[in-house]
Amino acid sequence: MQDEEAGAESGAHGGHGEEFEFGEVFIHQIIETIEFVLGTVSHTASYLRIWALSLAHQQLSLVFFQKTLQMGLEMSFPMNGIALYFLFAAWFGITLGVLMGMDVLECFLHTLRLHWVEFQSKFYKANGEKFAPYSIRTLVEPVE
Repeated sequence: MQDEEAGAESGAHGGHGEEFEFGEVFIHQIIETIEFVLGTVSHTASYLRIWALSLAHQQLSLVFFQKTLQMGLEMSFPMNGIALYFLFAAWFGITLGVLMGMDVLECFLHTLRLHWVEFQSKFYKANGEKFAPYSIRTLVEPVE
């Protein structure tokens, strides 16, 4: 009890014998605030990137339509039916190949990025401890 009172009188913090330094705590909080703001801006920019890709997909689909189906629609009557038959197949193949291929790849890569970079950054702390993944074997087997 006397040690705690002596620590409180000397300005120690938490009974650890360390001096409480307001400047150090203040700097630490500023660093934490900057990290939080940068993380928030980064996460917002990630979703803006997804929005920009959706705009690019819209423009690609418009170009594909103009270069294939619209050409067939502008032809005269006897030829437009035959041309539309083949142009629709070309439009469908291009749309399926390019847009769907890009969408699948985009969804996969963004999900991977969101999980690894943004979601895991909420839990990862670089404390200097070696990573030990969860394992049933380590729980069942006795420690040597």
